[in-house]
Amino acid sequence: MTRLSDQSWLTAPQTRAVIAALEAAGGPGCARFVGGCVRNALIGQPVDDIDIATTLAPEAVMAAIKTAGLKAAPTGLAHGTVTAISGGQPHEVTTLRRDVSTDGRNATVAFTSDWAEDAGRRDFRLNALYAAPDGEVFDPTGQGVDDALSGRIVFVGEPETRIREDYLRILRFFRFHAWYGRGPADAAGLKACADLKDGMVRLSAERVSKELLKLLAAPGPAPALRLMAESGVLDRVLPDHAGLSLFESMVRVSPDALLRLSALLPADADRVRASARALRLSNAQKERLVLALPAEPAVSVAMDERAGRAALYRLGRRRFEDQVLRAWAAAPVREVEARRLLDQAAAWPIPRLPVDGHDAARAGASGPAVGRTLGAFEDWWVEQDFPDGDHAAMLGRFLPRSKP
Repeated sequence: MTRLSDQSWLTAPQTRAVIAALEAAGGPGCARFVGGCVRNALIGQPVDDIDIATTLAPEAVMAAIKTAGLKAAPTGLAHGTVTAISGGQPHEVTTLRRDVSTDGRNATVAFTSDWAEDAGRRDFRLNALYAAPDGEVFDPTGQGVDDALSGRIVFVGEPETRIREDYLRILRFFRFHAWYGRGPADAAGLKACADLKDGMVRLSAERVSKELLKLLAAPGPAPALRLMAESGVLDRVLPDHAGLSLFESMVRVSPDALLRLSALLPADADRVRASARALRLSNAQKERLVLALPAEPAVSVAMDERAGRAALYRLGRRRFEDQVLRAWAAAPVREVEARRLLDQAAAWPIPRLPVDGHDAARAGASGPAVGRTLGAFEDWWVEQDFPDGDHAAMLGRFLPRSKP
């Protein structure tokens, strides 16, 4: 018998309150923890989300949670999901179910009380694991525990069947391989992903980008990306990708998923914007991808501290750091210089321009000359490495000269 032990989330008062509420309505054994929390507990990884499966119907789950004085949110009643809020902690509670029909994106489900039937519709065997409130693990496929401990990502049943139910499972195969896989990828699963990759056209861009960024956030995603490239899946996800060379260097330099995505894209602002639009990334994500590209003033890991301060002032801290990391990824042997610039960016308080339009006006500037005066002063001030002084009194030197 496999049993979870030393899991604070398993015995936390807020978790016990949700289980107690469900068992008060459905009796002992009506609720088990499921999926990622069980898998991660088995392999010693952090548990972020607590999912619970239950034989209770969704309406009964809602009533049981409210009767216990907890908050219930109907986050997905059509698919049997209710979110119970206990002690400020969300617990996703889903009724056991089986698929009635699927179209590669969405499923029509029927509720069931059969744990094996519920397990049979899940994606991978290591995710089809359940644990009783006392920590006893149930493994309906008979191989989920071994898969989790051995780092095998294997579909439940026939890979083609699971993928045709939801083509996002192609990306999930590579994502789970990046996070939990060890050794070669499952051959049958990999072949099915390659054979059925054209079906990904049915997926929304939002689902694809969310899954892709989760994959890129893995500690070591490069082997999974190589498999995606070899199978042709990467071409479906990022048709305009620039290959893996810079990406693999960036993985060693930064854990940031968006910077890793930046390294997968060509160094061309228009093409980056097009890829970001295709993935339906947010405006902030799109802007950061573009601003990470090499720009003027050019960031080089060879620049000295004075040039670094000038670039940091002109670009801002986030953009400067992103460009340093990209330059480091392009020249991995320059780690010492890159780290020096990053330390400088973290430590140096970026100054504000010490004069403004009022100062320029008092110096004699008016109309468009105000902006030109401030711009000329700023160029001098940056070039001179941000000297102190009575800057307002100096502005007269920077007034535009009148044409004779």
